[in-house]
Amino acid sequence: MIIIIEKKEYGLWTAVSMIVGICVGSGIFFKIDDILLYTGGHIYLGVLVFIIGALSIIFGSISLTNLAALTDKSGGMVAYFEAFFSSRLASAFGWFQTFLYYPTVAVVVAWASGIYTTLLFNLPHSLDVQMAIGLFYLLFFYTLNILSRQFGGYFQVISSFAKLIPLLAIGVVALFWHQPHPEIPTETVTKPIQNVGFGWLAALAPMAFSYDGWPIALSISHEVRRSKKTMPIALTIGPIIVLAVYLSYYLGMSHILGAEYIMSVGDGAVTTIGELLVGTGGKTVLLVFVLISILGVVNGVVLGHLRMPYALMTKKMFPSFTSNHQKETTTKLKSRSALISLIVGLIWYAIHYATQKFGLLTTGDVSEIAIVFGYFYYILLYTKVLHLYWTKQITNTLTGLIAPILAIIGGLVIIIGGVLSNPISMITFFIICSLFCYGGYHYFKQTNYAKNTQK
Repeated sequence: MIIIIEKKEYGLWTAVSMIVGICVGSGIFFKIDDILLYTGGHIYLGVLVFIIGALSIIFGSISLTNLAALTDKSGGMVAYFEAFFSSRLASAFGWFQTFLYYPTVAVVVAWASGIYTTLLFNLPHSLDVQMAIGLFYLLFFYTLNILSRQFGGYFQVISSFAKLIPLLAIGVVALFWHQPHPEIPTETVTKPIQNVGFGWLAALAPMAFSYDGWPIALSISHEVRRSKKTMPIALTIGPIIVLAVYLSYYLGMSHILGAEYIMSVGDGAVTTIGELLVGTGGKTVLLVFVLISILGVVNGVVLGHLRMPYALMTKKMFPSFTSNHQKETTTKLKSRSALISLIVGLIWYAIHYATQKFGLLTTGDVSEIAIVFGYFYYILLYTKVLHLYWTKQITNTLTGLIAPILAIIGGLVIIIGGVLSNPISMITFFIICSLFCYGGYHYFKQTNYAKNTQK
């Protein structure tokens, strides 16, 4: 028997900051050069890529406000599949999120925090040093959120507001910037602007990483006060803020530094713009903000991941490792959930290290593949919203008809772009994702079959 007593600990701004805090900072700082490379350095083609991503998450989140208003079950999107599809499909999606989506995003962003820490403190830029620092951050935020969910929520709000300062400031400064672009360092190979044809669609994979994160906020929906009213508001406000901030930063960086400079220098471009705007100390100031931003992402993803095994246990979609006659408190279940989450995260950290160390992925990283695969599931939810609108259970034309149609189109474009960016790796990982999904589906089916036969 499982005793569940949930305490509503979060408000609107924590939910909004989950969306803004995970999206802004997870990719915008170290994916702009990738997007420009895929688009051949054509700035306004990059704007188109960002707009496609924005349409996907804005209309996608607006669509899901309907589902958020109709249920307050725990588990985020898992609860949506459970309520509007089936428990088997919900279990499949839950296993995908628990074992693939959350941990791969967490470890890649933790690694990114290691990269910017080496830049901030002039440490060796080797993969081993970056990964070691990233591992420290990953363990720190697991510990912080395990010991106190409130502290994790507070850090999320603070880091979300802190990261908006440099991003918006760069966009504003760019409006009045008339100096020439900086020269590319002589020791750096210049990457010129070129025509890439339809190859720009491949930019949708890193773009998807840059925008991803808004679904993670749904994992704490059952812990948000007045969630049926609060979550729809958060899912509307959050993505709009993200779009405004992204365009401000992207266009500001491109105007001040130039596309060729950003493509050639890569992640180091952020330090250059800090020096140009503030002077020698500007590099340090901007890197501090960048690091806080990315750490906010690590915290937000960990905050969401810790709850996934627990949510699955309470729904009989994952073993709780207790007998049917043993009473289990919520605290014990959450502790066991946290341990599972931590172990899965560490395993993926080792896998990510191996892929980077030995070049097992020709482009991108493991998180991009999991993120793209997730859009298959998101599209299923959007189609359910359309069905609810068709059956008059949803009456709002914008959120029930227009938004899901545009979200479906955006999701399909992202899937196509993701496959084009790395066909072999994408197909391989899609198979792995499908196996985990089948594991969740099969576990729930067998568990419930066993229970029914015992009755």
